[in-house]
Amino acid sequence: MSAALPTRRQELKELWKLALPIAIAQAGQSLMSFVDTAVVSRAGTQALAAVGLSTAIFFAVSSFAMGLMMGVDPLVSQSFGAGNAPRARALYWQGSYLAIIVGSILAVPLAVVPRMLPLFGVDFAELPEVGDYLAWRAPSLPLMLLFMTSRSYLQAAALTRPLVMATVVANLFNLGADILLVFGGEVLPAWCGPLRLIPALGVKGSAIATLLCCILQWGLVAWAVGKVPVPGGMPSVRPVRADILQGLRVGLPIGLHIAAEVGVFSLAGVLARWLGPESMSAHQIAISYGSLSFTVALGIGNAGGVRVGWAVGARNTPQARLSGLMAFASGAVFMSVSGLMFALFPRPLAHLMGTPPEVMSLVVPMLMVCAVFQISDGVQGVGAGVLRGAGETRFTFVANMVGHYVVGLPVALLLGFGMKLGVVGIWWGLCAGLTCVALALFWRFNRQSAGTLRPLEA
Repeated sequence: MSAALPTRRQELKELWKLALPIAIAQAGQSLMSFVDTAVVSRAGTQALAAVGLSTAIFFAVSSFAMGLMMGVDPLVSQSFGAGNAPRARALYWQGSYLAIIVGSILAVPLAVVPRMLPLFGVDFAELPEVGDYLAWRAPSLPLMLLFMTSRSYLQAAALTRPLVMATVVANLFNLGADILLVFGGEVLPAWCGPLRLIPALGVKGSAIATLLCCILQWGLVAWAVGKVPVPGGMPSVRPVRADILQGLRVGLPIGLHIAAEVGVFSLAGVLARWLGPESMSAHQIAISYGSLSFTVALGIGNAGGVRVGWAVGARNTPQARLSGLMAFASGAVFMSVSGLMFALFPRPLAHLMGTPPEVMSLVVPMLMVCAVFQISDGVQGVGAGVLRGAGETRFTFVANMVGHYVVGLPVALLLGFGMKLGVVGIWWGLCAGLTCVALALFWRFNRQSAGTLRPLEA
């Protein structure tokens, strides 16, 4: 006889107990880019445009890799749900091998892409700075993927405190390193000694700071994983081809889905740059705020995915459905509050980022558009997480392709260029695509969870 379901209040309490630290860890990743943008914006419009274009290229390449690693999430959470701790730890090791392989391979195009852009007629003034930034940022990709694997294991084990601690430490380090490496150490007091000799590195300094943070953050969570006991015995740490391929098979649709989603935002950034460096700078500032709020929705989605995965592993579909629906509700409520903040305070938020005067007139209306699509963005972010916990990954990819590229991108081109609304019109197209994806993912989970959900390794 199956255990009684918790009440909605109890489920929300358990969800947020897990979601809050995961959301803090997610937000910490986005906060690094947020701080990079805020610091570099004070170095001028061209430097800000360079970071914006670099970020668009980095995430266009790395998003696929990060999605691939999310294939570890349901496998580990379902193993814990089934009470098989040794299997969960074995999957952590196989995920780590996959992270090194994928990260090392995809770091190469990150360093090469900027050098190839002139061959396609791209001659932006900031391209040399873009090349410097990505050359230093590329080695951080394998480290980011290793961090994601450790995060998957710790959140599935409900051990989230190390994620929060690593996030706080890394972000404090990033703020200081960003300021020091971007602007140089000559303004520091005499007691800082050798630090005063560090030259101003500009955009390149921002990338170096982020690389150092990735090393620090991964080191802290890997140490935490090593401290977790494994009831039933420690598994072998040797690479297992079948397990690596299984992670790849589950993660491939997720990688394609993340690439499709991030790719359309990166493409929007490139389109914004064609309209001028001011439009690119405005896009970068607005996307920094949108990404920061979205990371909380991702945290809720990850927590919902873990709880759904636990329930699926325990073969408890009603519990999985309750966990997923409460995650959807939590994401929608939080993002509604976030949207209200963007709508009420666009100008103060723009000033907080050190927005140059020539960019301000674009940032304010873009933050208003960002406010409108917050609910859609939150629902689709949560939907991807809970469907991933249920082992459903292919539909999410299809929904993103149709929503973003059949609906969103044509609307963006029509409004941005056809109707001459510029970068604001491009963002209305993004809004249309996100809304389509959100509706599709909610429909899919509601339909799937009304039946029987089975573990991936059943």
